[in-house]
Amino acid sequence: MKLAKRIQKLSPSVTLAVTQLAKELKTQGRDILSFSAGEPDFDTPKLIKDTAIKAINDGKTKYTEVAGIPELKSAIVQKLKDDHGLEYCPEDIIVSNGAKHSLFNIFQTIVDEGDEVIIPAPYWVTYPEQVKLCGGKPVFINTTEETNFCISAKDLKNVLSKKTVALVLNSPSNPTGSVYSDKNLLEIAKVLEGTDVLVLSDEMYEKIIYDGKIFTSTAQVSEDMFQRTITINGLSKSVAMTGWRFGYLASVKKDLIKAMTKLQGQCTSNINTPTQYAAIPALKGKVKNEIEAMRKEFEIRRNKAFAMLNAIDGLSCFKPDGAFYLFVSIKDLNIPSVDFCSQILEKKGIALVPGLGFGLEGYFRFSFATDLASIEKGIKRIEQFIKEDLS
Repeated sequence: MKLAKRIQKLSPSVTLAVTQLAKELKTQGRDILSFSAGEPDFDTPKLIKDTAIKAINDGKTKYTEVAGIPELKSAIVQKLKDDHGLEYCPEDIIVSNGAKHSLFNIFQTIVDEGDEVIIPAPYWVTYPEQVKLCGGKPVFINTTEETNFCISAKDLKNVLSKKTVALVLNSPSNPTGSVYSDKNLLEIAKVLEGTDVLVLSDEMYEKIIYDGKIFTSTAQVSEDMFQRTITINGLSKSVAMTGWRFGYLASVKKDLIKAMTKLQGQCTSNINTPTQYAAIPALKGKVKNEIEAMRKEFEIRRNKAFAMLNAIDGLSCFKPDGAFYLFVSIKDLNIPSVDFCSQILEKKGIALVPGLGFGLEGYFRFSFATDLASIEKGIKRIEQFIKEDLS
């Protein structure tokens, strides 16, 4: 059977593949501790679930407007104003089936064959694959621990070209947990002035911030940045709603919104209706106590995992300001990240994601979105693996 060339260029998600393998090994009776999943281990807050149940019982199960029901879009507008001082209107919002769907809508709408999209590395695995699906070319900017895994204005200037249509920023980052500062964002904004380059700002982890730091939304640093930024967000990480498939994007570019709505109308139409109603109280801040309790627990886990991993000979660890990942260097061990992760899964039952999957060799990603006991047990196995199997 013939397959389209564009689908043959697409690589499977390494994070989903590792997570699925870990689940399969568990069903076979293996003692597996997985630190590969990119989702909170907390349950969705009760108010959210009750709101969805009420929506179903009230018969709110029919088709809705493609881009989302009016009361939901109004809640998103108010959230963006309250949190970041950003002035949008409901017509600037599209609600989609998670951030991946929002990104799909964007890339399919703005990227033609040969167009370039700048992506800092390490990156979330989906960004370059979706660009390639459109026939576009991902242009990577490698970052380091010394730069907090953030690009600089100079880095950006060096790769901008006439073919550049967009820059992807992810803050807090998956996989590093790095957070862009106001100063850094403003310097990037100045480089982009006078260009037609759009900024795709993935802010899915914005509520998971540590050490009392304040998150800055990319669109709020300047009027020029506000005009060119497409903000992508959702509730999967902050409100533990991964399976609900709720994401949204915001942009003041009316023609772009109109085009993406047309695309979504021909692909999926509206997202599932009960989820739309369930998202409203979360966006209005009615589960902020649950969000804060989850954030505090993640911070405790981060501190514990960071200290334990850094104490292991051969490993060094970047301390993240956000998200729930540690990006751990194995450069001193002189072993490819794929080999390290496959061997430790086989020999010690530990599921990790190789850094190569995120575009940066010499690291693995460790998700601390699991309980402290499992974290401590798992890191001890990592230490045993290095001492017993790699020595």
